[in-house]
Amino acid sequence: MEVDAKVKGNCDGEMILQAMIDFNNYDKALLITGDGDFYCLIRYLKENGKLLIILAPSRKNCSSIVRKVAMDKLRFVCDLRGKIEYK
Repeated sequence: MEVDAKVKGNCDGEMILQAMIDFNNYDKALLITGDGDFYCLIRYLKENGKLLIILAPSRKNCSSIVRKVAMDKLRFVCDLRGKIEYK
């Protein structure tokens, strides 16, 4: 029996796994996310001195758990508009 179902990838999980596989191959990580699914990776990178910065697309779409763990390492794209906007 065949079931008509869509295959859903788990990009978040795959990116977390790849970051850990490559852990010794980079000095610092810059993550562009506000997704709470990355909490464990953010925490681990921060605890091990590998977290450079978290760049979240917006304050509105940034998980409270990301805010809590990233704290001083958290920046928002909206705050950088003047620096990155094409003029």
